[in-house]
Amino acid sequence: MNRLEKLQADLGIPLPAATAWDKTQEAAEKIFPVHEELTRLAAQGELLYNDDTGMKILKTIDEIEKEVKEANGKKIRTGIFTTGIVSVIDDNKIALFFTGRKHAGENFDDLLKQRETDRSPPMQMCDGKKGNTLEGTSALVCNCNVHARRYFVDVSENFPDECAYVILDIYREIYKNDAYAREQNMSPEQRLRYHQENSGPIMDEFYLWLRQQFDEKLVEENSGLGKAISYTLNRWDELTRFLHIPGAPLDNNICEQTLKRAICHRKNSLFYKTPNGARVGDMFMSLIHTCYHAGANPFDYFTQLQRYSSQVAEEPSKWLPWNYRKQLESLSSQSPAKPD
Repeated sequence: MNRLEKLQADLGIPLPAATAWDKTQEAAEKIFPVHEELTRLAAQGELLYNDDTGMKILKTIDEIEKEVKEANGKKIRTGIFTTGIVSVIDDNKIALFFTGRKHAGENFDDLLKQRETDRSPPMQMCDGKKGNTLEGTSALVCNCNVHARRYFVDVSENFPDECAYVILDIYREIYKNDAYAREQNMSPEQRLRYHQENSGPIMDEFYLWLRQQFDEKLVEENSGLGKAISYTLNRWDELTRFLHIPGAPLDNNICEQTLKRAICHRKNSLFYKTPNGARVGDMFMSLIHTCYHAGANPFDYFTQLQRYSSQVAEEPSKWLPWNYRKQLESLSSQSPAKPD
């Protein structure tokens, strides 16, 4: 907004950053009911992807520095993060962003507190980073095969033959099978059977190869290749959920793509000023990216939410990115509803 203020001044139409923020805050207050409904729905998802990336909030940085000075050697969490969560419920995808001092696993756990008690635990897809999953989580954790593969890619120059086997003979074939299942529009159950028949033997062979490298001391465990093998073995059950559970994904790519929106913001504006600014930014990014998944135009969507804010506040479930156009059609067929 500071940059926009300078641009507007250059154009001869002054718009102070404070005024721009006031208008943004005013718009956000009318839209938050929809965001709250999307958050509630996301907690009911059958499959949730999550990950986080670093972020800056100037006021929070000041608070952390003060805490560190007063800690007397006590360990203080100094990181600030933006968590991205993509929830799949029925045929819809909901993207949510949470910026603050909590890791992805903590934000994921907070979201599940809104889950209806009669629902079975969801699947959670994330990479193997410690902060992505809380101990004792009720979710069935799946880990990202792209991350496991990446460990081998990173050391391929030093171990070309071994890594070529993993990258080409194993993962290339697994992803070919998954692509074929998508092309054939297989149901989750059909996809599971197909992977069990075609990917199962490949993964069995891969597991034996991984164990052989350590059992026969072919690879030093502390080497780059050894660490890649350890990462994969330690998460074997989580990496192979797609062979045992219908609908279990292979990787966390959809969440990483979602986080690029937060990363782009970080590169453009460098930081948030306050936690409230981060909250508003998270809300707008959540709705914009959910519109992307729903095939809706974000600008039109926000415009309609502003025009019919009283109806939105009364029934936010009818004003979601995938159904708001039907609500507009319904209103137009009745006695004309006056915009606010």
